[in-house]
Amino acid sequence: MAVCIFRRTEKKYMLTRAQYAALMTLIERELTPDRYSKSTVGSLYLDTPDFRMIRSSIEASNYKEKLRVRTYGCVGEGDLAFLEIKKKCEGVVYKRREALPLSVIMRYLVDGILPCDTQIMREIDYAWRTWGCPMPAALIFYEREAYVVKNTPSVRLTFDRNVRYRTVDLDFTRGDHGTAVTGEDAVLMEIKTEGAMPLFLSHALDSCRIFPTSFSKYGTAYTMFFHTVFGVNENTREKGEIQYA
Repeated sequence: MAVCIFRRTEKKYMLTRAQYAALMTLIERELTPDRYSKSTVGSLYLDTPDFRMIRSSIEASNYKEKLRVRTYGCVGEGDLAFLEIKKKCEGVVYKRREALPLSVIMRYLVDGILPCDTQIMREIDYAWRTWGCPMPAALIFYEREAYVVKNTPSVRLTFDRNVRYRTVDLDFTRGDHGTAVTGEDAVLMEIKTEGAMPLFLSHALDSCRIFPTSFSKYGTAYTMFFHTVFGVNENTREKGEIQYA
């Protein structure tokens, strides 16, 4: 079993395909593909029946927390997946995850028996129980390109296209179909660093007029789902207008 820990700053940018091409022309020679250089990423987000976790994340300003199962590529029940807890505090992202067979993770979500006794697994389990044992709520898929900076491997860039989601049929083994979250021309870039951004990258962003934005895949999917079900926008509804089932 593999244990993974991340502590970093993440900045997001919404690019057009033309901006992506222009940026890569400037920086591609400084990059090298990372371990999952090109893959379909799947994220199964856990939440309460009233979506309390994502509502708390959307409403919070200084602290956000998510629980999810992450996969890379097409997977079966015996393939490796990652059970993750992701926290964001004062702009810094902390991620802990355990690598386990997908079937083991899904069984844990049903019976609540720890699949392994590690500090990270206990931390995930504590958060899971604190939130009331949240269960699968949404599956999100996207096509990702991932790179690291050659001379600064702690700096990672990812480019995500075709973000899509579904709230039914929440099983990785049943394909990666879903409702579109981003348009065909959209490329979501994330720059993940443990320190300062390299100067060449900062200059390239300025040259291409690419600026940071705020975007949450699960948050956007939830808002779209809420609008579809209730016919209103979750971001603009007045408090108390809708009662959650």
